[in-house]
Amino acid sequence: MSFAWHEIRDHLMQTSTALSFQRSFAVIRRSQKPIGAFREPSAVLDTLHRQSGSPDRKNLILAALVRAAQGDGPAADCALSLMLLALWPGLDAVRRRSSWRKIGAPDEVASDILARTTEAIRGLDLQRVNRVAATVLRNVERDMIRARQREADRQSLVSDTDPDDVAGDRDAQDPALSHARLQDDMRRLIGPDATLVIRVAVEGFSQAEVATELGLSEAAARKRYQRATRKLCDALHEIG
Repeated sequence: MSFAWHEIRDHLMQTSTALSFQRSFAVIRRSQKPIGAFREPSAVLDTLHRQSGSPDRKNLILAALVRAAQGDGPAADCALSLMLLALWPGLDAVRRRSSWRKIGAPDEVASDILARTTEAIRGLDLQRVNRVAATVLRNVERDMIRARQREADRQSLVSDTDPDDVAGDRDAQDPALSHARLQDDMRRLIGPDATLVIRVAVEGFSQAEVATELGLSEAAARKRYQRATRKLCDALHEIG
């Protein structure tokens, strides 16, 4: 059991009782009708965690929190925290399965789950989703498994190569650091479509999957991908 994981939850719970959090929650209540009936954040979580109750109503509440989390300012952060707490039982199950699969050290798994969940919530296209909780949890776990498989494949290639030929690859032993550097480099070269290109060309997702994640039509994602890869080729040609 990772203490850090449960420490994160305790921190989120403590934050939800702060006065600033309550004020942000009041903003969400006014802007999101499904949340309006709840006077306290704890009441929202009690309803979502209760075994009984209407699944459709719970889904409406989660969708409202996602819409708020995709906004700006303190209210968006408040909604994101509530979403993380609402999904915590499912996220904890993902964590336990990830540990069983030996995806990474406990603290690394915890931070990876939280980062991917945050990204999934803020990039979720509600028009393409039937069940919010199931979709977010499934996507997070799927992405973690794929990332682990890609890292295992990369390590296998490195182990079969002369160390002198991969001297610059030592920095890539930290997947998170390597990914962050790749994001920065790609953004400098091709701008905001860097995520689209990385998802498809590096991480192995289909253009349709990435389109859903980014809230685009498949046709729009395809055109942006083609345009971005041409721009990348031109940039690399100039560098070379």
